[in-house]
Amino acid sequence: MHSMKNKRKPHIVLISDVHLGAIGANASALLDYLKTVKPDILIINGDFIDGWNFKKKYFPKAHFEVIRRVIKMINQGTMVYYIAGNHDEFMRQYINVKLGKFSVHNQLELEVDGKKMWFFHGDIFDASIQGRMKLLAKLGGKAYDLLIWCNRQVNVWLELLGQEKMSFSKSIKNSVKLAVKWVQDFETVAADVAIKKGMDVVACGHIHTPQQRIISTTEGQVLYINSGDWIENNSAMEYQDGEWQLVQHTTYNPSAQISETEISAEVEMDSLLALFLRKKAI
Repeated sequence: MHSMKNKRKPHIVLISDVHLGAIGANASALLDYLKTVKPDILIINGDFIDGWNFKKKYFPKAHFEVIRRVIKMINQGTMVYYIAGNHDEFMRQYINVKLGKFSVHNQLELEVDGKKMWFFHGDIFDASIQGRMKLLAKLGGKAYDLLIWCNRQVNVWLELLGQEKMSFSKSIKNSVKLAVKWVQDFETVAADVAIKKGMDVVACGHIHTPQQRIISTTEGQVLYINSGDWIENNSAMEYQDGEWQLVQHTTYNPSAQISETEISAEVEMDSLLALFLRKKAI
């Protein structure tokens, strides 16, 4: 249990690619992480709910509890910006909706400590780099879910044997030159556009690859950050005292969390949206 006194209080917490409603979503880890922080601002940078893989009979309690935790954070004073991604593009019908400390965006520009920061999911760039590994552009799809599920079963046995865990998809991405180039091109395109816009920081999600680095072109430079995902990396970005920091949440105890495999609820997408979009939060 995390008391209010023990919570860290970064100014901004940035998360993306949670994919609630998909089999691969590691909701228990995210729930545990969110209990450790009390930010002034929480930015959800796309693919929070997975509309592509949503099935009304699969929505485990842990997935519900993540939504309830975000609403609790709103009630406790955190400003939550929800940026729509490609898997939750249904949220784009609510762009510019603002209810108290919750608002929905297609992209977000903030000026913090004199720095211009630009947040967007990143799927807009798929057309620019499309000819190269379309399959990887849909990492949240069914094949990816199956890969993650198999990976987790293998890792259970590896742990029992005292061996180091493996990541199938990371191995694939790192070994396939085309995949590596796809990620690099994505980062380069994002940085190039941000520099032209005069931004100091550009923050994306979408490619499930946590990153923080300065990217320079002939026109200038920008800090590119990507908060990764909550399927494999369990990663977020935190901003405090003028600096961004990549955080990988590896300290949670899965056995102490709500089971991802317990009987799932039958839920309609509209009921999930209602949790966010009604004025009286639960």
